[in-house]
Amino acid sequence: MAAAALALIVANSPLGPGYESALHAKLGPLSVEHWINDALMAVFFLLVGLEIKREMIDGQLATWPRRALPGIAAAGGMIVPALIYVALNFNNPETIRGWAIPTATDIAFALGVMQLLGKRVPASLKVFLAALAIIDDLGAVMIIALFYTSGLSMLDLGGAVIVLGALFVLNRRGVLHLWPYLLLGVVLWIFVYRSGVHATLAGVALALTIPLRSRDGKVDDLQASPLHRLEHMLIKVVPFVVLPIFGFANAGVSLWNVGVDAITDALTLGVAGGLVFGKLIGVFGSAAIVIRLGLADLPADATWTQLLGTALLCGIGFTMSLFIGLLAFAGQPLLQEEVKLGIICGSAIAGITGTLVLLWGSKGRAH
Repeated sequence: MAAAALALIVANSPLGPGYESALHAKLGPLSVEHWINDALMAVFFLLVGLEIKREMIDGQLATWPRRALPGIAAAGGMIVPALIYVALNFNNPETIRGWAIPTATDIAFALGVMQLLGKRVPASLKVFLAALAIIDDLGAVMIIALFYTSGLSMLDLGGAVIVLGALFVLNRRGVLHLWPYLLLGVVLWIFVYRSGVHATLAGVALALTIPLRSRDGKVDDLQASPLHRLEHMLIKVVPFVVLPIFGFANAGVSLWNVGVDAITDALTLGVAGGLVFGKLIGVFGSAAIVIRLGLADLPADATWTQLLGTALLCGIGFTMSLFIGLLAFAGQPLLQEEVKLGIICGSAIAGITGTLVLLWGSKGRAH
C-alpha cells in the first residue's frame, strides 16, 4: 500500500519524468520495467504456484467438499466482473480486450485488510477468503496463458517442454535438493520468455514440479519438504520486496491530465465497476445460492453480513489486475493509465466499503 501511494506521489511530483525514464532505462537486454514485470514477478507467480499446489494436495482445497464454496464463489467472482466490463465496452473493439482485468482478487491486500480486523472476523472467513483467492489466482494464470499469449515460437516452446520434462523427472526420482529445480527454473524462464508465452507462467510451472512430500512420504515435515522450504524462503521476500517493487513501478499514474472524461470513460468504469459490483454480486450471489441449496454451509461463526463484507474485499484487485492490464494493453500507455485509474479507484472503494461492512457485521464480537 505504501509503495503504491509513494508511486502516485512521485508520478505527480517534479520527479515524475525521472520516474518514467528510470523505468524505461535499459539494464542489459531488458528495460527496468521488463525486468520487474517479467522476471521479478515470476518469483511472485512461483509462490502463487506453491500455494496452489499445497492447498490442493494437503490444505483447504484438498477435498471436493472443501472446494465447493470457495470454488463456486471464485467462479462467480470472475464471470460477473467480466460481464460488467464487457457490457460497458461492448462497442469498443480496442478496449474489449481488457475484459479479464476486474476478474482478479489481490490475495495479499484482501487478507491483509482482514487480518487488521483481528478477532472481529471469524477464522473461517479468513480461510474462505484465502481459498477463494488461491482459486482466483489459478483462474488468472489460466486466463493469461490462454488469452494473452501471442506470436509463439515453437522452437523455444519445445525447449520449455523439455526442461519441464526434466523437472518432472527430478520430482519422480525423489530429488529433494532445491538447487537443481531452481537452476532448471532459470532455464525454463528463458525459454518461456522467448516462446511468446508470458514469462511469469514459468514460475507457476516450476512450482508444480517442486516435491511436497519428504523422503518418507510425509507432507507435514516442514524441514524435509522441498515445497515447504522454498515457500518459507519466499514468504517474506515476495510480500516485502517483490510486490512493493511491482506496485511502485506500476501504480504511478500521473493525474495532471486526468479529467472527467478519463474517470467516466467506459474502460475506467468497466474496471472499477467490475471490481466493486462484479465481485460483490458474483462472490456473494454464488456463495448464497450454494449455501441455500444445501451444497455447502455458511463459514462457521460467520454471519451473512460478514460474508457480504468479505465479498466486497474480493474487489481489491491490485496486483493481478494491474498485471493483466499491462498484458491486455501492451504498448498502449494511455489505455494503461485508464486501467490503473480504474483499478486504484475500484480497489479503494471495495476495500473501504468491505472493511466498514465487516466492522458493522462484527458488532458484539470479542476483540
